[in-house]
Amino acid sequence: MADKRPKTAVFAYSEVGFVCLKELIFDGADVAVVFTHRDDPGEEHWFGSVEEFALAHDILVRTDDKLNEGSAALLRSLDVELIWSFYYRAIIGPEILSIPRLGSYNMHGSLLPKYRGRACVNWAIINGEETTGATLHAMNVYADRGDIVDQEAISIDIDDTSLSVSQKIADAARAVLSRSYAAIESGAPNLTPQDETKATKFGRRTPSDGLIDWNKSAVEIYNLVRALTHPFPGAFAVIDGQKTYIWRARPLDGPQSEPGKIVSKNPLIFATGDGLLEVTSFQPDGESERSLKI
Repeated sequence: MADKRPKTAVFAYSEVGFVCLKELIFDGADVAVVFTHRDDPGEEHWFGSVEEFALAHDILVRTDDKLNEGSAALLRSLDVELIWSFYYRAIIGPEILSIPRLGSYNMHGSLLPKYRGRACVNWAIINGEETTGATLHAMNVYADRGDIVDQEAISIDIDDTSLSVSQKIADAARAVLSRSYAAIESGAPNLTPQDETKATKFGRRTPSDGLIDWNKSAVEIYNLVRALTHPFPGAFAVIDGQKTYIWRARPLDGPQSEPGKIVSKNPLIFATGDGLLEVTSFQPDGESERSLKI
């Protein structure tokens, strides 16, 4: 007779949450409850539904806006022995983290200790990184600072967007989980402390952070555009007095001119701090998106 799997609670959302929950379920994990979020109607939803997948497999689902004593009481009543967190957006506090005898583990979308915090994929692209990845780590009261179980790197190619990088990270997260959960369920994971001397941390971003600074280089502006394009809120500028979203662009070599100046309308090209940026898809606020041929 096979050993009984530990009772597990999964806190999950977005594509990483979806693929990791699938990995656990398809491997026969004993998932007693899934905590997830209601979809925000103001966001573009490109990822699988954690809630729908869990319900389809007859798993109890909670969509609590905030975790509280009731959440902790439920976990205790279910005799939860292990907690997984996969892109869950709410803070999981010490009262809950202290419940499972096998500990609590989180999947983070960077190669920790780099890019701790929110919006790690967006920030990595904005900063021109060529590599990022997925990290599974033990959870403690300090966000993203627990000991590392495993990591997998992925490339950030020059034409990648936050969506394509997020999809790569989801694949990496599934692979990391696949080769890690047996050791964690047995209570004997191989843990490596994070190197604090290499740690970086970035905060959450808001739509207003998408404002383009034309004094920056063409590559820096291009990185901002591809980091914030669909399904994210978008980089934007005020063009002819109107807020305009720039969804796709590419840097060009060219003569120096006044940053922000339109040097060509067909094709649509702007001067930047060190060269030119051709805009190939844009959207004046309140209007339809317009794509231009390259």
